[in-house]
Amino acid sequence: MSDILRATEALVIHAREDLRLDRVSVAEPGRGEVTVRVAWGGICSSDMHYLKHGGVGASVLRKPMILGHEISGFVERPGPGVSGLAPGAPVAIHPARPCGDCPECRRGLRHLCRETRFLGSAAFLPHTDGGFRRLMTVAASQVYPLPQDLDVRSACLGEPLSVALHAIARTGDVRGKTILVQGAGPIGALIVAGLAIAGAGAVFATDLQNFPLSIARRMGATFVINTASAPYLAEHDIVFEASGAASALPTAIACTAKGGILVQVGMFPHGNVGIPLGQILARELDYRGSFRFDAEFGTALDLLAAHPWIADGLVTHRFGLTAFDEAFATSLNRHQSSKVLFDMSG
Repeated sequence: MSDILRATEALVIHAREDLRLDRVSVAEPGRGEVTVRVAWGGICSSDMHYLKHGGVGASVLRKPMILGHEISGFVERPGPGVSGLAPGAPVAIHPARPCGDCPECRRGLRHLCRETRFLGSAAFLPHTDGGFRRLMTVAASQVYPLPQDLDVRSACLGEPLSVALHAIARTGDVRGKTILVQGAGPIGALIVAGLAIAGAGAVFATDLQNFPLSIARRMGATFVINTASAPYLAEHDIVFEASGAASALPTAIACTAKGGILVQVGMFPHGNVGIPLGQILARELDYRGSFRFDAEFGTALDLLAAHPWIADGLVTHRFGLTAFDEAFATSLNRHQSSKVLFDMSG
């Protein structure tokens, strides 16, 4: 095996506020596996949580771990038994590898698999290393060839767009509906884009900052409202709570029309969250959780190919992997950034 397949640079989180560019080994692809030369990676809010807090919810960092799960690149080397993935082929990587045998998997709920291994996650020990590295070896089932019109840079947005599409699917038909997206970070903005493509009647977006609202406008929001000085309390057929702020939940409930649907997309901090259940009962609201995604990944890649304005509107900054400190600082600054990417080709 060549040197380039034995070791590679990787962005490793060792502890809270301890992020390093390390040299790590790369496994030779075995049967049913593929080695991918990573080209692009998007910084997610979970990556930022590992950096700032040493964990995401109940997933607490206990060992050093490679971050990153929004990944695209090129096939470097297919392993034995792999077909349809030739060296040099542009691909995106589905970050989840469900077990296929737990009760959820057997019911077709692979995104809720209790044993799933998700790139860049500390949910299990040993942790599942992510994709912020020059080379990585993954199961061939996680590697998706790109649609003809999709460039490899935009393809790394397949993961967050899949999250948005799964959230939208939790509501059923959105055509003609009046919808509120509460929180205009990258996931909220991508929900706006998905709703616009799906034919929603009017899409309102709220946030505490003007910059993310400008991104939501690019993504197709009909109206944007800054709620820093006053709450927004108009009622809507469907509400997506995408901020992940527990304090925002009562407002989301108040904004959901009687008999309407409220979808929780934003991840709350670990622990108990106070919910005004009386209002959910009296207003007969349908409160639905939305967690990750599964088959939406292929659909997301197709949408990114058909609608290049999604990536053009969402991506605000690009950095080389060696500039990781600046990249994370920029991503944490909601006054000036939305989706920040690593260009790992250099």
